[in-house]
Amino acid sequence: MAGSETLLLADDAMLCHEQDPRHPESPERLRAIRERLESRPIAGTRWQAPRPATREEVARVHSPEYVELVDRVRGRRVHLDPDVVTSAGTTDASYLAAGAAIEAVEAVVSGAARNAFALVRPPGHHAEAGRAMGFCVFANVAIAAEHARRILGCERVLVIDWDVHHGNGTQHIFEARSDVLVFGTHQWPYYPGTGALDEVGRGAGEGYTVNVPLPAGMGDGDYAAVFAELLVPVAEAFAPDLVLVSAGFDPHRDDPLGGMMVTSDGFARLCGVVREVAECHAGGRLALVLEGGYDLEGLVSSVHGCVEVLAGATPPAAVAASVIGEKVLRRAQEQHRRHWRI
Repeated sequence: MAGSETLLLADDAMLCHEQDPRHPESPERLRAIRERLESRPIAGTRWQAPRPATREEVARVHSPEYVELVDRVRGRRVHLDPDVVTSAGTTDASYLAAGAAIEAVEAVVSGAARNAFALVRPPGHHAEAGRAMGFCVFANVAIAAEHARRILGCERVLVIDWDVHHGNGTQHIFEARSDVLVFGTHQWPYYPGTGALDEVGRGAGEGYTVNVPLPAGMGDGDYAAVFAELLVPVAEAFAPDLVLVSAGFDPHRDDPLGGMMVTSDGFARLCGVVREVAECHAGGRLALVLEGGYDLEGLVSSVHGCVEVLAGATPPAAVAASVIGEKVLRRAQEQHRRHWRI
């Protein structure tokens, strides 16, 4: 039955977003992931080519002027940001990435899939409402979350971001709202300079931004402890009806852009935690959307491990946190205890 399967969304047109040949966010990332998943297929998964998002869907979180700019540079080579250079296929790839995130959400909310992983590029969590930033053009996860809220009837959406870089775009889009809770772990201090512990949202959204900035060198046990002892109780209190993950694999120990020590098994464990959160509170409605990850072997092995867990495999056992990791977790718990029972 289709509803018992993990849906994998990808399209080769997303390979046509090409920046400098030396740029770390290269087409080879997505090509390598697809080759691994197709050469070592995982039972209980199926592939689907996504549709592109519409301008209306993208404009729910981006300004009309910015959407018009992305349309206007179609087929041209333009610097949208110091880290974002467009090419002939960038605009179309960006609409497909956002559309894949939307279709992942539609599939899990409708019950057409057990869960989903949108394998996309360009990534999205740095994109602000009015600008490209940090390899990102459209805020794919934010677009999907807003679609779930406005169109699919979801009342509370939990966004989890485990990328090594803070998802500034996602945070800023939702930080004044209480219907989307954004929970992020990220290396600190590091690009883009946002995501401090005391950034907890504002106005009606105070408390609904949960940042856990981590020093470089944190590994599997440190991340596992944060997820078990902070994410899980916050999720229990928030009671989401949809869980989305900005799945960046640049905290991997071999990643050239990060300084973390997470292994492929560590990511599979995190995926197991978010799967359990979704099963406990959201009827299993869970969708992952690819963000960063720039060591090809670390990226593909981590994605493969996560897809195995999504398809029903038992996650690897957790390992103990480091002394430093425990201290960081206690500080984060103290900060966020002001808003949540943890």
